[in-house]
Amino acid sequence: MPSALKTPSWDVHRLPPAEGKSFLVTGGNAGIGYFVAEQLAGTGATVVLGSRDEAKAKAAIASIGSRVPGAKVRHLRLDLADVTSLKASVDALRLDRLDAVVHNAGVALDHPPRRETKDGHELMFATNHLGHFALTRWLAPLLMATPKSRIVTTGSFAAKSERLDLDDLHSTHDYQPKRTYGRSKLAQMIFGFELDRRLRAAGSTTLSVVVHPGGALDSLTPSRPLVHDRTTGERLRGLPLGLLVQGKEAGAWPAVRATLDPDVRGGQLWGPRVFGLRGKPMIEPVWSHLADTTTAARLWAASCDLTGGDLALAPHD
Repeated sequence: MPSALKTPSWDVHRLPPAEGKSFLVTGGNAGIGYFVAEQLAGTGATVVLGSRDEAKAKAAIASIGSRVPGAKVRHLRLDLADVTSLKASVDALRLDRLDAVVHNAGVALDHPPRRETKDGHELMFATNHLGHFALTRWLAPLLMATPKSRIVTTGSFAAKSERLDLDDLHSTHDYQPKRTYGRSKLAQMIFGFELDRRLRAAGSTTLSVVVHPGGALDSLTPSRPLVHDRTTGERLRGLPLGLLVQGKEAGAWPAVRATLDPDVRGGQLWGPRVFGLRGKPMIEPVWSHLADTTTAARLWAASCDLTGGDLALAPHD
């Protein structure tokens, strides 16, 4: 595959210029999303941080500005757990083009009890999948009016060993936080591949690409004083793990490449080079359960029902 042959030539530290382009990063105020936003800002593009927390978004914008002179970064209030608020958020974007959205934001709960949104949806599934599904619905006209735009969905290695329970998407039975998180990320990834199939069928030039960051730990993540502080003790304790996993700056690389690289194609899966856990980004074979079109169609229909509307993909004239 030509794009696979070009993988070694991609330099994660020398990204191609993207002046005049606009990118939206959900959850761009912290974690991997912050580093996606920081790296994209270095290309000269306009970067919008989608975040519920204005104070954290302002801190992230200040941090990016301190590292990227002249960075064009701004905040968009975005609450993925509140599906009814998303249309107003998209209306507030005030952009005449959107070259990519990086669906990065996510909630990971480690302990019970199970939590629900105001709509009665399990919080992780609602935020990680349903919120991004509904956001894509409202962004679709803008994305499809922008030639060769991209929808980059950030999954997780945790999804590799999970399977969806289509009869219990909200984990109302036998709730286990780590399993529910993995399934919510699996739903995101299945959605990303199904979205690309539907975009191709619609004749759209918009691409849907799925990525995952591998193993990305705070202890291996470089400090950003306004956003993330790493103590010397944390850094030292994390050093042995660096043989297996990486920090969140490197965890951002697959999403950044999927956003910028002209050789990326829709329907691809990108992750870290070394065992899918660390290293520079490369194309991975699509995991078999991500290619299940029957499950994907059922998940799509359920997502339409749960968010109150279909995701129309009519190409822009």
